[in-house]
Amino acid sequence: MIGRVLILAATPIGRVEDASPRLAELLGSCEVVAAEDTRRLHRLARDLGVVVSGRIVSYFEGNEVGRTPQLLEALQAGERVLLVTDAGMPSVSDPGYRLVAAAVDAGLEVTAVPGPSAVLTALAVSGLPVDRFCFEGFLPRKAGERARRLADLAAERRTMVFFEAPHRTEAALRALAEAFGDERPAAVCRELTKTHEEVRRGGRAALADWAAEGVRGEVTLVVAGAAATAAVSRDEASLRAAVAAHEDAGMTRKDALAEVARLAGVPKRDVYQVVHVS
Repeated sequence: MIGRVLILAATPIGRVEDASPRLAELLGSCEVVAAEDTRRLHRLARDLGVVVSGRIVSYFEGNEVGRTPQLLEALQAGERVLLVTDAGMPSVSDPGYRLVAAAVDAGLEVTAVPGPSAVLTALAVSGLPVDRFCFEGFLPRKAGERARRLADLAAERRTMVFFEAPHRTEAALRALAEAFGDERPAAVCRELTKTHEEVRRGGRAALADWAAEGVRGEVTLVVAGAAATAAVSRDEASLRAAVAAHEDAGMTRKDALAEVARLAGVPKRDVYQVVHVS
């Protein structure tokens, strides 16, 4: 592979044995290696028995804006730049997007060394549909912002994948149960591919109770999408029946009113009037 190419390389999310031979070869031969954490890079290289001969440059969230032009200059000078993050594929909730966009804008080649991915691994073992899915990254830390994000996703039909910090897993699961109800299945995937890998499946409330006991390690959440629902007629009898049906399925009155209003294409207050006043 000649110079003037940016190479995004996936690194192990757990076991070093999952690293590809191509990753090892490029670590030892590329002129520049940009790493999210240089200490982890050195440890990975040591575990792989590789000597990194090129320049090692730190490239993480705090410096990627300023460091991107420097790496772009290296590419334009004819050097190969290998980009690695702590685990998984660069640009997927990790640094990389800015450098890729800059390289593409400059007409430079961008390629990848495929490998481990927490998103795809969690999907595969979750037991949930994988024919259509979306990746939503980390949920907002603040409760209000998190609730608004989940409200936007309440009608999402695809299986959803989230990353979450272990100390926020319980709060995230309870927010998911509040936003989506507890009837849709989910899976909590912890420490994927590592010695203490664990996959818990069930409703969000039950999973939140489990998480309340304490969660350690890297966490990926997989949540089933919303079931297909038919439109609701706007006559009063249909609106009342639809609200009752959603409540019988386990929804709160508040969530049932909102869902029926969405399906019928009417304001929520109209449904409230029909149910509480008529």
